[in-house]
Amino acid sequence: MREFLESWSPRILSVLRIITGFLFLWHGSQKLFGFPPMGPMPPGTEAPPFAFMVFAGSLEFFGGILIMIGLFTRSVAFLMSGMMAVAYFMGHGLTGKGFLPLMNGGELAAIYCFVFFYLFFAGGGAWSVDNLFKKNA
Repeated sequence: MREFLESWSPRILSVLRIITGFLFLWHGSQKLFGFPPMGPMPPGTEAPPFAFMVFAGSLEFFGGILIMIGLFTRSVAFLMSGMMAVAYFMGHGLTGKGFLPLMNGGELAAIYCFVFFYLFFAGGGAWSVDNLFKKNA
């Protein structure tokens, strides 16, 4: 059983990376292109400035694509992890709704932060463009 798990570990890492990148890019698509459409803003909140939406949306969209295909995985994952840490503290942790993610709605930001942090250390896995380049070098 141990050999089976160890042999599949790099492939399952790739599946985690692909799914995370795919899910993440849609957050950027929503900010940049309005697709899928956003729901109404919660009462008492205001929309972030346009420049912030373009900056964050670009990082999410293009970073999500790079993570999904496994290109520059470690560098992009490090950047995305930091971005999600900032997103958690600015958008959730300092809102007065409590610091725990369950209380302030920041669970998704927190989990993205740590999945990207893991990818920074683990790399892209067996099914990544990074791995393909490494084999051809």
